[in-house]
Amino acid sequence: MNLILLHPRELTGQHVTLTGRRAEHIRKILRATIGDNLRVGILGGLLGTGCIREMIGNTVVLQVHLTTEPPPFPPTGLILAVPRPIMLKRVLAQAVSMGVSRIFLINANRVEKSFFSSTLIQNNDFTEPLCLGLEQAMDTRLPEISVHPRFRPFVEDFLPELLRECPVRLLAHPEGNQTIAQAGKGLWGQPGQRAILAIGPEGGWVDFEVQRFKEQGFMPFSLGARILRVDTAVPALLAQLSLLRQLV
Repeated sequence: MNLILLHPRELTGQHVTLTGRRAEHIRKILRATIGDNLRVGILGGLLGTGCIREMIGNTVVLQVHLTTEPPPFPPTGLILAVPRPIMLKRVLAQAVSMGVSRIFLINANRVEKSFFSSTLIQNNDFTEPLCLGLEQAMDTRLPEISVHPRFRPFVEDFLPELLRECPVRLLAHPEGNQTIAQAGKGLWGQPGQRAILAIGPEGGWVDFEVQRFKEQGFMPFSLGARILRVDTAVPALLAQLSLLRQLV
């Protein structure tokens, strides 16, 4: 936890009282004491410092001073075929740590239909894993996240409008015959170019799905001969995408 993330409703003037996981982290991991300054941020708002004013039992009181805008959203969207619920939590936290502006959770032929019945998706309750990612990356702004349980309406109806100003369209697929650098060659106009990355289930996309993405201008690529788990592939590919931006 590199950032103590606070909700606006927790503030009373310039003070906030913490208990539970965050207070325990301050006491046991940071080993902070009264008078120490910690990095804090308001969910959806500014970053700053929190000075410890009281520590009683498992309670920590901070005086908060907010001064700095959070980092800008990376112009990257992530289309993700829904993995197992327990893995989805990890993937969401990792994706937010790496930096994405939007996440689209979609269905695919090799996605278990029961995944869409999970409590996480049914309750649209993504805040906890997303906040874990923000705490790691020292950010305060949640990416936009949406769930699309039907593949064809997403690709054929929703996606065209989304892609209108997004020329970099990349499709991770085990059977791709080029690297991500080769697939994106000539597409980058500037470092801030908007990009969208589609990552399928661990078994890969089926031919029908690959064809639908290709029709929308997506360029298939692979990571090579090794097939990675989704929770490994997502940070690996987002890291490669970040590097490609730096090389423009």
